[in-house]
Amino acid sequence: MYALVDCNNFYASCERVFNPTLNGKPVVVLSNNDGCVIARSNEAKSIGIPMGAPAFEYESVFRRNDVKVFSANFPLYGDMSRRVMRLLSGFTPPNRRSIPSMNVS
Repeated sequence: MYALVDCNNFYASCERVFNPTLNGKPVVVLSNNDGCVIARSNEAKSIGIPMGAPAFEYESVFRRNDVKVFSANFPLYGDMSRRVMRLLSGFTPPNRRSIPSMNVS
């Protein structure tokens, strides 16, 4: 038996865990030094914000669509990833686990 767990839009979802008012709103997370988009909520994807978009080129799109923009918080995302893996480990035998793969789209 196999299971695939996809933590969709992981970084944007992590931001929503601690700020539920973001639910249903477009959210983007920017790279180190806020250079480009490294994570997008489904709402941000639907208004056409591409992965890797240079933040300075999309400032007007962010304002016009009330996009919530966050600087990457890697300690938070790492902690949340460990929590997810700990939870999932309760469903699988120790010798049957694989290394997690994180997709930041």
